[in-house]
Amino acid sequence: MRQEEKFLKSNSWPKTVARKWLNIKGGSDEFDSDCDTKDFLKRSLKSCSDDGSSAVVPEDLSEEWLMETSNKIERPGFDHLVPPVSPDLDLRMFVGTWNVGGKTPEDDLNLNDWLKTKTSADIYVLGFQEIVPLNAGNVLGQEDYSPAAKWLSLIRHSLNGDSIDHKHQQSRISSFDSSLLHDDYFGDILSLSSSSNLSSSVDDSSSPISGTQNKYCLAASKQMVGLLLCVWVREELYHHITSLKVSCVGTGIMGYLGNKGSISISMTMQQKTFCFVCTHLASGQKEGAETRRNLDVVEILKRTRFSHSGRSPRRPFTSYNILDHDKIIWLGDLNYRLASICGETYEQLERNDWQALLEKDQLRLEQKAGRVFQGWEEGDIYFGPTYKYITNSDIYAYKTSSTKEKRRTPAWCDRILWKGKGLKQECYFRRESRFSDHRPVYSVFTVTASNQ
Repeated sequence: MRQEEKFLKSNSWPKTVARKWLNIKGGSDEFDSDCDTKDFLKRSLKSCSDDGSSAVVPEDLSEEWLMETSNKIERPGFDHLVPPVSPDLDLRMFVGTWNVGGKTPEDDLNLNDWLKTKTSADIYVLGFQEIVPLNAGNVLGQEDYSPAAKWLSLIRHSLNGDSIDHKHQQSRISSFDSSLLHDDYFGDILSLSSSSNLSSSVDDSSSPISGTQNKYCLAASKQMVGLLLCVWVREELYHHITSLKVSCVGTGIMGYLGNKGSISISMTMQQKTFCFVCTHLASGQKEGAETRRNLDVVEILKRTRFSHSGRSPRRPFTSYNILDHDKIIWLGDLNYRLASICGETYEQLERNDWQALLEKDQLRLEQKAGRVFQGWEEGDIYFGPTYKYITNSDIYAYKTSSTKEKRRTPAWCDRILWKGKGLKQECYFRRESRFSDHRPVYSVFTVTASNQ
């Protein structure tokens, strides 16, 4: 059996490499979610019936009935079955980004330090970079879903106080994305069932971050190599989220591989479209590196597409991009550094003179020059550079002479920007976890349905 599994793995690996090198789509628009099609249809049709209208629902929602229904009406077509959210309702949205440095978290990692705010949010948009090391095996080979499963379990535990169950989460992710191994282009390949040695633990002493009865559901999550983007919504809002779409763009090796790039999630709520873009842009602090980062942004904006495939002449195929949305959040490790470094730079660091240092921030300089993110907004920064720290310390790496630690001039690599009306930023901060060489960053927004 072991020899058979080894043979299958050795045969599937070059096909996976070929797909990635040739940028062949293979389930890249699929995503993991708490949403179950049967459950969604049952609840939607039930709500329609409860409102006084009639709906004939088979006792057993067979796959054939679901397929026939979905062929006639896509999920967005069920919007009228769910009572709309009040247009006057203001929602709170928590947006967080964290480069975790290729480290897999332990079961006892407490995310409350990052996710906890005075008032709980209605929507949590969380982006990660480097959830796996960006080595050749991870970049060219099959996705390693176990770290993503751990992060999702820890988030669920933090938001809801649920038991941590990495095995269940990984089985959902790996089985859902096993379609990546099936493609007529390469012929029939047997799917390998993932075996996990991850432990499951229960910590009854931990409580939900909100301290209330709020429960959160995973609307969508997607992994691309080291990138992970997930959107969580309050249970009451769950079925008001429609038209969920995902698009991945690799801008790394050869301009296509996923060691750098973006994951974007599109959705509709309150008759408004939202887009969340989690990115990891080109790294490096050499002169001219900011131009490569600008080009990454251009490529992501150009190549990100969300598609609606028409099933009849009356509903033709359409596609739309990031800028077509009403409200857009761009988060991630954008990797912009300080434009000029001199002795004065380190003196300003010692004095915590962040405003003087921000005058050298490449992102702000490039934006001001009109070379990137024109028309985008970012909140005022009143916190220190988020990168690079010596492992398990509060000391920036530029202070060390150890050959084991890369010396880097501190910079605000981790950022959150937005575009569109109806978004009001309430705060923009960092947290002090020593888990990686980056500090996590978060922002809280008030979201209104109007575009005023």
